[in-house]
Amino acid sequence: MSTAEETAGGEMPPWAEVTPDAARRLLVAAVEAFAERGYHATTTRDIAGRAGMSPAALYIHFKTKEELLHRISRIGHERALDVLRTAARGEGSATERLADAVSSFVRWHAGGRTTARVVQYELDSLGPAARAEIIALRRQVDAEVRGIIEDGVASGEFDVPDVRGTTLAVLSLCVDVARWFNVDGSRTPDEVGALYADLVLRMVGASK
Repeated sequence: MSTAEETAGGEMPPWAEVTPDAARRLLVAAVEAFAERGYHATTTRDIAGRAGMSPAALYIHFKTKEELLHRISRIGHERALDVLRTAARGEGSATERLADAVSSFVRWHAGGRTTARVVQYELDSLGPAARAEIIALRRQVDAEVRGIIEDGVASGEFDVPDVRGTTLAVLSLCVDVARWFNVDGSRTPDEVGALYADLVLRMVGASK
């Protein structure tokens, strides 16, 4: 299994919804190339070669290199949003839901670090229309976390003077895991998720 296909905790493979198989192979190859070389330094020939296909074959499934990045970004952000939404709308106190949201979000970034690096750090490579769509998804991600923190403030569980600023700090902390996480390191995605959940609860002054 390639690094772009790795998942944490037996979750659904990140590109299972991409069909046919040739398109999925190209998408996986693009993720690996973008993560390794950066979007602008990667050519369509690089992507096709990694997928074991001819450059001409790529254009059967994707009109441009940007279309590939857009598809990767959209699917990745939709998956990340689903992870947070599931936690935010679950049962339990705000403290429990925030811990679940953070640990799940961190596991997603650690377990799929190659994909997450492309999804989170290549936004500026998209054209205006595609970029606007991804920014809208990011705003929904922000809203899910902010909603949990607001619930915690309202219930008296959290002591947060600046909810928006704290939301940004929480998300930044989680997203950065994709940049540094090493599968050969001393901690598993689950362990990092648990550590960050504890750190974030301390950040918001959660009552235990």
